[in-house]
Amino acid sequence: MIRHVSLGLAAVLFATLAVAADEPAKIVLIAGRPSHGPGEHEYNAGCKLMTKCLAEVPGVEPVFVPGGWPEDESVLDGAKALIFYMDGGGGHPAIQGDRLEKLQKLVDKGVGLGFMHYAVEVPKGKPGDTFLDWIGGYYETYYSTNPHWNAEIESLPEHPITRGVKPFAVRDEWYFNIRFRPDMKGVTPILVAKPDDATREGASSSPRGPYKHVQEAKGRPEVLAWAVERPDGGRGYGFTGGHSHANWGDPNFRKLNLNAVLWTAGLKVPENGVECQLTPEELKANLDPK
Repeated sequence: MIRHVSLGLAAVLFATLAVAADEPAKIVLIAGRPSHGPGEHEYNAGCKLMTKCLAEVPGVEPVFVPGGWPEDESVLDGAKALIFYMDGGGGHPAIQGDRLEKLQKLVDKGVGLGFMHYAVEVPKGKPGDTFLDWIGGYYETYYSTNPHWNAEIESLPEHPITRGVKPFAVRDEWYFNIRFRPDMKGVTPILVAKPDDATREGASSSPRGPYKHVQEAKGRPEVLAWAVERPDGGRGYGFTGGHSHANWGDPNFRKLNLNAVLWTAGLKVPENGVECQLTPEELKANLDPK
C-alpha cells in the first residue's frame, strides 16, 4: 500500500515537472506612449514587431503591454524578461512611485531586464545607480549625448546576441558616452562605432552640444549597445538606437535585438540568430496615429 502511494506520488510529480518543462518562456514587452512625429519613437509598432517575431520562436510566449506600464501588474508574474521600449528621463514609467522597488523584487528572482532607446535614460542618483546594478549603464543628461548619425558597425564580438548578425550601418539617434559602471565592470560591449568629429559637436543633440568632454574624446570608439550578466543570475541589456522605426527593416538591426531579448530572458539563441522576415506592409503596421 505504501509502495503504491509512493509510486503514485512519483508519477504525479513527474507529470507536473514535465508540464512545467513544456511551459513557454514568458517575455513581456512594454511599449511607451506616443511622443514624436511620424516614424519616430514608434514604440507600439516596434514592440508589436518584436512580439510577432518572437512568437515564431518555439518555446517563447511574448506578451505585449502598451501605455508604458501595465494596468494589471500581474502580467509581470512569471516573466523571464521585461523589455522596456519607451520614453525615459524624469518621466520614465519604470521609476515612478514604488516601481523601482517592484522591479527590484523581480530582479532578485533573476528576471532579465532590457531597456531600449530613450528607456536607457534616467536621472542620476537612485534611478541611475539602480540602472548601473541592473544593466551596467544608463544615459546621463549632460554627460551622455544623443546626436543623429550614421553608425558604422564594422565588427561584432563573439556573443550569443551577435549570432547571425553581420556588420551594418544605420542612421539613427545613437546615444553615446554612456555612464557605465567604473572600469566597465561586468559590461560586455555589443555594438561599437566611432562617431566622426562633426557628430561629436552635438549640433543635432538635445540639449544641444558641444560638450567639452565629448569633444575631447575625438577618435574614440563608443559603445552603443551592451550586455550584463548579474550576480543574481539575471541578465541586462541596453540598446541606444531605435529612434527611427524604419531601422527595424534592417535585418541585422532587427536580428540583433531579437537575439538580445532571448539572451536577456536566459534562453538559448539559435546558432544563426532569430530569423524573422518582415514585409513592407508589416513594417508600416501599427504606427501611432498622427
